[in-house]
Amino acid sequence: MAQFPFDVVGFDLDGTLLDTSRDLGHALNHAMTLAGRAPVPLDDVARHIGGGAAQMLRSALTESGGVDEAAFDGLQAELVRFYGENIAAHSALFPGGAAMLDALEARGVKLAVATNKKEHLAVRLFEELGLAHRFAAIIGGDTLGPGTAKPRPDMLRAMTLRCGGGRAAFVGDTTFDVGAARAAGLPVVAVRFGFCDLPPDELGADAVVDHFDDLVCALERLG
Repeated sequence: MAQFPFDVVGFDLDGTLLDTSRDLGHALNHAMTLAGRAPVPLDDVARHIGGGAAQMLRSALTESGGVDEAAFDGLQAELVRFYGENIAAHSALFPGGAAMLDALEARGVKLAVATNKKEHLAVRLFEELGLAHRFAAIIGGDTLGPGTAKPRPDMLRAMTLRCGGGRAAFVGDTTFDVGAARAAGLPVVAVRFGFCDLPPDELGADAVVDHFDDLVCALERLG
């Protein structure tokens, strides 16, 4: 087997590695109900996801009549509490995900996650799904402190360092992911099946894949 061009491959979590839309949707609608707002249809939740819990809640509240700033922090805390208690009821790897991770590990790649989800929630989710052991680093939106979440490059740089350095690439589904990869100087692949906040081919990624079966080859071409 020829040497793989990347030592580290990092992934966004929500909408990239895992389909978390239903669990996030139930948590979002718990907060919306507390705010006296109509629930967001579960099939419509994905377009609010990408920048973390606060961004998701703010987006949904804005569309439903506006944000009450005085109540916002309490609603966000309640959303996160509810989500943490129901974090893996419906979430799972996207199709082909397990085989893709196996293929990268077989090539000696260290796997990592950089997500705007809070670190303790990301770790808990991967633990409940039996996946935590697969990742050399799990970086959350709060891991490095305020002002470091994607699309800033800090998380991706930390991800690479925690994996021992070397050449890294990133895989995501939103402008937050592509922006962070660009800022960190990493090649980036977008997935068409994710929670994309723009049409996938307009995200500005170096490559776009339809299925995880295509990812290893796409990374080899980028290398």
